[in-house]
Amino acid sequence: MTTGYFRPYVLGMVALTENGAPVAPGVRIPLPPARIDALSRDILELKRRLNAVILAHNYQVPEIQDVADFVGDSLGLARQAARTNAEVIVFCGVHFMAETAKILNPRKTVLLPDRDAGCSLEESCPADQLAALQATNPNFYTIAYVNCSAAVKALSDVICTSGNAVNLVRACPADRDLLFVPDENLGSWVMEQTGRPMTLWKGNCYVHVEFTHAAISKLRRAYPGAPLVVHPECVKAVRLLADEVCSTEKMIDYCRQTPAKTILIATEAGMLHRLKKSCPGQEFVAAPTDTCQCAECKFMKMNTLEKLYDCLINRRPQVELSEEIMAKARLPIERMLEMSTPRPQP
Repeated sequence: MTTGYFRPYVLGMVALTENGAPVAPGVRIPLPPARIDALSRDILELKRRLNAVILAHNYQVPEIQDVADFVGDSLGLARQAARTNAEVIVFCGVHFMAETAKILNPRKTVLLPDRDAGCSLEESCPADQLAALQATNPNFYTIAYVNCSAAVKALSDVICTSGNAVNLVRACPADRDLLFVPDENLGSWVMEQTGRPMTLWKGNCYVHVEFTHAAISKLRRAYPGAPLVVHPECVKAVRLLADEVCSTEKMIDYCRQTPAKTILIATEAGMLHRLKKSCPGQEFVAAPTDTCQCAECKFMKMNTLEKLYDCLINRRPQVELSEEIMAKARLPIERMLEMSTPRPQP
């Protein structure tokens, strides 16, 4: 096995490149192709020996997506985690995603390459504060976006993703007051699509709210005629400019079906790698923010190929949850999976 890999993505500390030059905090230095190839071969061999499966979110760096068994959105990866026969699950995403895999596989080892890969949405909704709000209205039916902690899932009636939120809300009991946590922008969009009033938790994805009406309008003027696809975690002023508002997985479906050769994408920039592989005949342009040319999630990008190798060889960091939390959180997740499964037509 190859050892001594340089970690090129660093948060909150100073690292040195192989030439001794300092790397600014939060700056990702691309690995040389030969190093990527060597690491990838070693990871695939470790995966085989451990009977492991590698799940990667669409926002992961390209080299991680390329070694993963499955790449997808939160719903697709939850389904893969629920049905896998692997003994070890390596979740290349953020902490709440790995927790979801552990909840669905309590007896299996679940690894997360970087334990500190968190989420601004998860942090915005502490379980004790949610419980306090729920206590004010016994008729609340709580729909929790999957971007939340296991403790919040355990307090919820059903979990949703951006891909199934509209259908799940439509299926919620008509006599209950709906409480949607923690993304107010996704919740606002779902209300627009369903007409169902909901109480919205005041949380957001720090990446998607960086897209502004001004920056996206400028992009549209630069690419006249190119359709704009926007994630529903964006603010309404940006969603109103879009030709399509959808989850990352549905972005692929839209791009495959549109005759457009150039498509503008307003979501985390890691999605472009998946789109380019899925739709090789098209050009994808990452939407800018007011301050940068594209939007990247610092938490998603904390996972690197080197950390993926390390977690396989060391079998840590492992995701651990209490039996009580896993049992309570599993119910709304399974309800989501059941409600999201297509029914055969009579």
